[in-house]
Amino acid sequence: MESSTFGHVSDWDEVIKKEARGRDNADLGEVQEVNENFVVTERGTLNKERFYLSKSIPHGYNGHTLLFDITEEEAKEKFMRDPTHQSSRADIENPIHVIEERLEVSKKESVEEAILIKEPLKETKTVEVELTHEELIIEKRSVDKASTPSTASVTPSEEIMQSKTEISIPLKREEVVVLKKPYVKEEIVIKKKPVTETKTITEQVTSEKVSVRNPAGEQVVEEKRHEGQEEKR
Repeated sequence: MESSTFGHVSDWDEVIKKEARGRDNADLGEVQEVNENFVVTERGTLNKERFYLSKSIPHGYNGHTLLFDITEEEAKEKFMRDPTHQSSRADIENPIHVIEERLEVSKKESVEEAILIKEPLKETKTVEVELTHEELIIEKRSVDKASTPSTASVTPSEEIMQSKTEISIPLKREEVVVLKKPYVKEEIVIKKKPVTETKTITEQVTSEKVSVRNPAGEQVVEEKRHEGQEEKR
């Protein structure tokens, strides 16, 4: 179809009595009538042929010719029977789709986070430390007068003090100095490994069940076809 010259049909009544064509300029006759689903065309004078072309076939219209995107062979094979009379023929099958849901399970990757937390933990530790300090030891010793030289005299600094005197004596003492230094106690190594597990998925699905009743209200029993048996017959 040449979409550049053939446009969409806006009014189907306009195509009546217009020429219908297919691919490769195939003659599909003249449009006789248009209903809800089909365009009926007719060609020939003595041996007339009718086509019942579905509106769902890609088509276009240029004001003179209605063009369908099918070949003449396709038109003869599929669209020469009147669809309005097919339901009355016993040999025509009208398939009805019976729907059933099917489980389709797929996998997708998601990311979860594992969190490693380090927090301070306080504890009390006791350490014994030996400390040294100086203490005063006071001794009194008597002086032997006989051994003291008679010529010895009291120095000016040893004269009897007329006022209160304080003498400072330094005493050494060791004191505790506490320092806290961080050090690496241990290492933690974190690894990841794939673990495969099998999960059972249980889900409810819906399917259709077909039962047919005749006009008398009796249920029609389904006939099962065995292709192998039919071929033997």
